[in-house]
Amino acid sequence: MIDFEFVKPLTVADAVKALAAEGAQALSGGQTLTPTMKQRLATPSVLVSLNGIAAMRGVSVSGGTVTVGAATTHATVAREATAYPALAALAGGIGDMAVRNRGTMGGSLANNDPAACYPSAVLGSGATVVTNTRSIAADDFFQGMFTTALEEGEIITAVSFPVPLKAAYVKFNQPASRFALTGVFVAKFADGVRVAVTGASNNGVFRWSEAEAALSASFSAAAIAGLVVPSDDMIADMHGTAAYRANLVKVLTGRAVTAA
Repeated sequence: MIDFEFVKPLTVADAVKALAAEGAQALSGGQTLTPTMKQRLATPSVLVSLNGIAAMRGVSVSGGTVTVGAATTHATVAREATAYPALAALAGGIGDMAVRNRGTMGGSLANNDPAACYPSAVLGSGATVVTNTRSIAADDFFQGMFTTALEEGEIITAVSFPVPLKAAYVKFNQPASRFALTGVFVAKFADGVRVAVTGASNNGVFRWSEAEAALSASFSAAAIAGLVVPSDDMIADMHGTAAYRANLVKVLTGRAVTAA
């Protein structure tokens, strides 16, 4: 492990100041950053822990919105986000117990791993990502594999989820990591359906617009039976071909609709 300075601010303002230092890196759950540092693929000179900021932890409900602090662990979301059962169930299926007790929602979203679960919930729910400087709509936040709209030194402080009428998340696990080989989050709102897919595309999480249109007209698995998912941009690796993942998108969407 490399030498680094460790800072644990108690406020968002102090965290922003600390991150202005040369070579500073934010640390939330550390489930990606820590092993990356061990491999010397990341060499920050200052680690700024966000876990001491009480304002960034916890789950709250107001009206039809569930707000999750960015430093809230997956285990806490699974336990406390009961007003949004699909989100709580998704969080409860991330990784293993150790990962769920350390990993955080904000860390996952800032990293935007193409196989992470949370991005599909945020995009599928039409959630709002709140930072120390602004609010970012989910459709504008995710910009490709490991890429987001976050600017240098900007910190995710919370995520606000409008609770849909019905929702469900179904994923096909990569058995070793429990990342989503492919995962689909479906949410039905009064004005239509959103379908977000993770783990399948080289472009990261995405919305399947054809399925959204079909399901908005008829919310049933049969509504997508005639649709075909293009495999052009799908991930192909030792776990599955591009065509395999394209087929998983359709199969899992149908299962998510049925589960919802």
